[in-house]
Amino acid sequence: MTQLSIKCFFDEITNTATYLIADTESKECVIIDSVLGFEMASGKTSTALADDIIAYVTTQHWQCRWILETHAHADHLTAAPYLQEKLGGTLAIGKHIVDVQKIFKPIFNFEQTFISDGRQFDRLLTEGDVLNLGFFEINVIHTPGHTPACVSFIVDGNAFVGDTLFMPDYGTARCDFPGGDAAMLYHSIEKILSLPTDTKIYVGHDYKADNRDYFAWQSTVAEQKSENIHLKGDVVLDDFVAYRNKRDASLAMPKLIIPSVQVNIRAGHFPKAEDNGLQYLTLPLNALK
Repeated sequence: MTQLSIKCFFDEITNTATYLIADTESKECVIIDSVLGFEMASGKTSTALADDIIAYVTTQHWQCRWILETHAHADHLTAAPYLQEKLGGTLAIGKHIVDVQKIFKPIFNFEQTFISDGRQFDRLLTEGDVLNLGFFEINVIHTPGHTPACVSFIVDGNAFVGDTLFMPDYGTARCDFPGGDAAMLYHSIEKILSLPTDTKIYVGHDYKADNRDYFAWQSTVAEQKSENIHLKGDVVLDDFVAYRNKRDASLAMPKLIIPSVQVNIRAGHFPKAEDNGLQYLTLPLNALK
């Protein structure tokens, strides 16, 4: 019997949920929003979490069909190139990654040979695209707001929404990064919440709400509608935008935003080594507000 397997690999250091989804009959799988460990103080990287995923896929004798990104993350580095090297698969992200690349290329003073057209990824996704996963289909919807390039993936009554929504007791995503927009986020959330009420929502991060002492990453459309602290009471657009903008103004930048964005808009690749054989990331001063 065809069955969809969903397993979360949660990274407590970056509070990121990576999802491994598989059609257990065809033995095809997809990885969504992977994490490469990175220590800011030393510049050291770690593949520990990615290796756990590789070990699990190998044990199950699954074939990786897709490595998907819901967006270019600002709080962790993607392990996509490493996973692709070990497991294969097509690396895909929303087509509006080109907008994000155009925003950040001048901020980080990328080399002129870096072309901001998304060619660093294997495939650029658009609203309405359907990806095959064994006997299942993954439907792509464009859900901008947190970033212009955010997409969500819908498969067999399950929605993987990246940073658009968090658990109901934690709320919604910030929109103050370059290219973010609270009104867009509101409309993207409306799109997600128009799915059937029993649709399972899988979020990209969890930080534990004040009254919760455990990590969680799965809710439903019905629970989000009735319990999300930023949406309860039929919140209208103007009120949501005002609240979101006020809250975002009080938030600190993610600790790993500078290395994360530089690497993630390159599809997870680091810059070429310089003449001393070392690779470097840029630290722009007073560029991110």
